[in-house]
Formats: sequence, structure tokens, C-alpha cells
Amino acid sequence: MRWDTYEKKFRKLAEAQGAPAKRIDDWLKYANNLFSSNLPIIFDQTHLALLLGIDNEYLHRMSNAPEFFYRTFYIEKRNGKLRRIDEPLPDLKRIQAWILTKILYKAPCSRFAKAYIPNTSIKDNARFHRNQKTVMAVDVKNFFPSIKSGYILNVFLSLGYNLATAVILTRLCCLRESLPQGAPTSAYLSNLVMLHFDENISKYCVAHGIRYTRYADDLTFSGNFDIAAVLYLVDRELKYLNLKRNSKKLKIMHSYHSQRTTGIVVNKKQQLPREYRMKIRQEVHYIRKFGLDDHLAHIGESHSNYINHLLGKIKYALFINPNDEKMQSYWDIVHVYKIRDHPNK
Repeated sequence: MRWDTYEKKFRKLAEAQGAPAKRIDDWLKYANNLFSSNLPIIFDQTHLALLLGIDNEYLHRMSNAPEFFYRTFYIEKRNGKLRRIDEPLPDLKRIQAWILTKILYKAPCSRFAKAYIPNTSIKDNARFHRNQKTVMAVDVKNFFPSIKSGYILNVFLSLGYNLATAVILTRLCCLRESLPQGAPTSAYLSNLVMLHFDENISKYCVAHGIRYTRYADDLTFSGNFDIAAVLYLVDRELKYLNLKRNSKKLKIMHSYHSQRTTGIVVNKKQQLPREYRMKIRQEVHYIRKFGLDDHLAHIGESHSNYINHLLGKIKYALFINPNDEKMQSYWDIVHVYKIRDHPNK
């Protein structure tokens, strides 16, 4: 809808309800700011419920008691510890997906942020750090739970939403007054919260010839640089957001060792770690040597799950390095078994 059409209809309806001219002008000024930014015009919770096509009372319950609209489970991390995942239930997840696509994606984040952005991938983060003298990986401690709802409220206010709307949007995106790890909105909201952090870090890095990217809570620096000075800057900028660096996960990798960022080796070319590729090679070797059925019986795996999982690992390796001829040969070997079981797929 064109703005002049919206304005005419809005003014006519508001006047019919007896609204004062000054109030109508204020409403239209607010609406025009959002319209100009290509953002959905939302005046309050009732208006948001109408846009979402959801019962207003139900939306109120979701925003005021979000703990009843999540399921919690745990996944094991590489260090053996458990990571808590709070996954929104379908209705809340649908609303969060709407907020993400209709609102958050309209707000640009830093070009140095590489995670959870449309048309970007983990490869886009790694490619900046290939063939460098030193690669330093920095981890932000307890990232999502440490980003509190006040920062999220400021994001929606900065986009131009009034306080009532910003509050309801914040409540729909937060759990226990922070970003839940598992909600579709959390990652991009973290990018927007970290916008000024990325700007300040990148200014220093550009001035000193350092390559910098951030993939969610993983910060990567590469080049020939003063490590202590960069860490001091990172700690200072994180403190402004009440965030802390995880000193136990700091990795400083020189060119004569394997250099990795977000799980990808970047010494000369992008490649998955040797142990990951060797594990695939070993599994394909056993299939060829003993036959698939005997190999599965030995490891206690079901046929379809194993093949799909192995193909997924090979596909990921080829995604990182499409020119890996050995990995392509493994794909050809394993894919035969999938075709044999499902000839029409």
C-alpha cells in the first residue's frame, strides 16, 4: 500500500472515532517513520495480534508467561558438558519467525558479523582468515543468556517502535529476561546488540591491518598483530555490554600449526580438520572391506540412519571444500547404498 493511501484511510477512520487532530498527526508521524524503514506498522499489542492473526489474550499469555511456551532439552558439547536449549513451542516459534523476517532482517548488522545472516554461511567467516601468520580465536562466555532483555528493548526502540510495542516484542523474544538459545530470533538479535561492539573492534583492526570477523560468540582475528592489545580492547568493549571473554577458550594459532576458526582449517585453503576427514575415510574403508551389513552389525547401527548420517558428513565436507576429490569419491561410494534402498530418490 502507498503511504498516501494509508494516511487517507487512517485519518478517515480516526476522525470517525472522534480522535483529536493532534493525536492523529502524532500517530501518522510514528507510522510514517516505520513505513519509511519498510517495517510493519504496529501501535500496540492488540494491533500486533491482528497482524499475526492470533487471539489477543493468547498473545498476552505468551508474552507474560513465556516459560510455558518453551520446551527445554540439553545437548552435549565437545568438552563433554551440557548445553541448555530452550526451543519455543510451535505457536511462539511462528511468531518469532514473523518478527525475524518482517522486522529484524530489515535492520542491517555489521558487515563483520557472519552468523545467521541470509545468504551467508560458516565458510564466509573462515575465508577471511586463510593463509595468515597468526589466527586468534576468542570466545564470549555464556553468550546468549548474558544478553539481557534491556538490550533487546533498546533494539526495538532504536528501530522506531513505541515503548508499548517494543515491550511486547521484547517479551516475545526473551525467556528469563535474556535471549533463549534455541529461539529463531536470538541469533540475529545478538548481532544487532553487538553492532557497536563490531564497529569499535573493526575500526581498530582496519587501522592496524588485522582481519576480524564474529560468528555469534566466536571472534576471530588474523594477521600480524599485538595479541595483548587486541585482547585488552575486546575485554573493554565486552564490559560495556556486561559480557566477558572466556579465557579458557582462547586459542592462538601460528602458521606452522593447524589454524582453525569455527571448526574450519584455514592455513592454506578451507578444509575440515584432518581427524574429521580421516574418520569418514575409515568408515568408507570398512564398508568396502567388510560390506555394509557386516559393518553395521559390528557397530550396532541401523541401515538408513547410518547411511544418511554418513552422507551428511560427506556433504558438509564437500560444502567446505568442493574441490576435495577424495571426499567426492567417498560420496559416490556411499550414495550407491542410498540409491539401492530408495531407487526413486
